[in-house]
Amino acid sequence: MNPQELKTIMSSGLLSFPLTDFHANGDFNAKGYADRLDWLAPYGASALFAAGGTGEFFSLMGDEYSQIIKVAVDTCRGKVPIIAGAGGSTRFAIQCAQEAERLGAHGILLLPHYLTEAGQEGLIEHVAQVCESVKFGVIVYNRNVCKLTPKSLQILADRCPNLIGFKDGVGDIETMSSIYMAMGDRFAYLGGLPTAEVYAAAYKALGTPVYSSAVFNFIPKTAMDFYHAVAKDDMATQHKLLREFFMPYLDIRNKTQGYAVSIVKAGATLVGHSAGPVRAPLSDLKPAEMEQLDVLIKKLGSQSI
Repeated sequence: MNPQELKTIMSSGLLSFPLTDFHANGDFNAKGYADRLDWLAPYGASALFAAGGTGEFFSLMGDEYSQIIKVAVDTCRGKVPIIAGAGGSTRFAIQCAQEAERLGAHGILLLPHYLTEAGQEGLIEHVAQVCESVKFGVIVYNRNVCKLTPKSLQILADRCPNLIGFKDGVGDIETMSSIYMAMGDRFAYLGGLPTAEVYAAAYKALGTPVYSSAVFNFIPKTAMDFYHAVAKDDMATQHKLLREFFMPYLDIRNKTQGYAVSIVKAGATLVGHSAGPVRAPLSDLKPAEMEQLDVLIKKLGSQSI
């Protein structure tokens, strides 16, 4: 798959980040992960991000990364494209990108580097070096310490033909509008705020009609129903699901920092597809919070295709 083909796929439908399965002791559970991908693949996501943010990329070791990408590629071959997460220091991100390309992934999502703040010149060089290390498509994740300006993105677009996607996890409407007005269809755009459904209609109005769904991990049918409602401007369905599920879901998610991942693992457990515990520094939901989430999920009904 060449970068432009990945760009087309990026713009074609709902995307999601499968959880990474761990055993009770925290080790990677390859069979559980393959089973998860087999379960999710038929629901219709246009691509899946292996070892992404919801997949706890930030807690993985290098050898685990290779195992996860290989299992994802092998399991989903011919079913759904796999985009690998990559991030951390520039050299580590390059190492991840090259390994993902070697293993047959279709592209990478370049997650932010860690801790150290950097100016635009440094961010440009970071992204460019990763792009120039591989041939397949790269999507940059605009979030936390990696916030690119429209001018920086123009420089990168001119320098890196394989930089084909922009995922926004900041939520600054003015900046997002400026980027879209400056770059137009040079990029495929992806909404990437936590619980992206809450922002989906607003982002569609800004020229970003697709997003990545975390709840697809445990309510895949509802996630697809919501996406189709956004695509059709069906506000009645959107408002009903926002009111009955997503807003009370946010009340649970917002109780503790890091719950944006933990609550997704909790949901998977409640629907019979446990991915095991989260790794430190994240913490799992408390029993009372699990009960609250269970009530919300059961109200949605069957998730069968």
